[in-house]
Amino acid sequence: MYEEKHQQLTELERVLSNRLEGVSSDLSSQHSADSAEQVTERENEDVLRNLQEETRLELKQVRAALKRIESGEYSVCAQCGEDISPARLEALPYATLCIRCAS
Repeated sequence: MYEEKHQQLTELERVLSNRLEGVSSDLSSQHSADSAEQVTERENEDVLRNLQEETRLELKQVRAALKRIESGEYSVCAQCGEDISPARLEALPYATLCIRCAS
């Protein structure tokens, strides 16, 4: 029933995993010997850590959505049990709440 959503979420999972791998690699790289460059590198690391955390969170949500598809609970609101509208799932494929409960 949700084959297309499953494919979309699987592709998003792949993209996010690759992004997370790249960010983690960037964070583990060596610092410059120049102290002025180190300041910029540290600022960049803060941005990368934020991106890393956001990516981890989104990846967790995508994986949970894939499990909900497999269990048949994908389009069911986790709070009220009503259906999540197709438009909401199109906009946010890993939504767990209907628009009413999310408001």
